[in-house]
Amino acid sequence: MNVLFVCSRNRLRSPTAENVFRDWPGVQVASAGLAPDADEILTAEDLDWADVVIAMEKKHKAEISRRFMPQLRDTRVVALGIRDDYGFMDPELIEILRAKVPPHLR
Repeated sequence: MNVLFVCSRNRLRSPTAENVFRDWPGVQVASAGLAPDADEILTAEDLDWADVVIAMEKKHKAEISRRFMPQLRDTRVVALGIRDDYGFMDPELIEILRAKVPPHLR
């Protein structure tokens, strides 16, 4: 399963999720951001690769759908509801991700 984590700038939440789930059995992970200044900007190719896209917030899910609808034919997009309140590898963020992400990896 190819899992793509998406947030705004790909600096804090989505790279943390990528690190946390990097060694999850049977899962390949990547991360990207939606903002023009994101460290890794989300592309159509990223979405073609992904089996599931896990957005950090509902607004990210909506933006992905708005900008990339043709690439989402067979791709599930979910939103976790994790606000931009955490630093990279913040222990509280890791705990939240470990609670919210695994149901989407089946």
